[in-house]
Amino acid sequence: MGGPLWARREAGAWTVPKGEYDPDEPAYEAARREFQEELGLPPPDGRAVPLGEVRQRGGKIVTVWAVEGDLDPAAITPGTFAMEWPPRSGRTREFPELDRVAWLSVDRAREVIVTAQAAFLDRLAEHSP
Repeated sequence: MGGPLWARREAGAWTVPKGEYDPDEPAYEAARREFQEELGLPPPDGRAVPLGEVRQRGGKIVTVWAVEGDLDPAAITPGTFAMEWPPRSGRTREFPELDRVAWLSVDRAREVIVTAQAAFLDRLAEHSP
C-alpha cells in the first residue's frame, strides 16, 4: 500500500490491487479497472481464474481473480491519491497508491500480505500445476 501511513512497513502492508465499485459495475470489470488505475498498466488478457472473496479485518470484502501475465515491476506507474498530511494540518498532499511492486515467492508473500488475503495464495496454489 502507498502513502505515509504504510511507509517502511512490510508485514501486513502488501495487498492486491483493489477498490470500491458501484453495484451496476461487474466485479471483474472493476478489478481490471483498479489494476489499470493502481499500476498504470493495462491488465493482462487471458483466462481469469476466480479466487473468491475474503472479508478483511476492517470489514472490506475483497474479490480476486488471477490472470497469467508478464508484468515488469519497473514499468509500474502508480496512480495517486490525496489525503490530509500531516494529520489535522489542513494541508492536502498527493501520494502514490503503491510504494512498491515486486514478484515474491509464495512464502515471502504470505509474510507481508494483508492477513485475510493470504487465503488467495492458498487458492491460487490449488490452480497451479
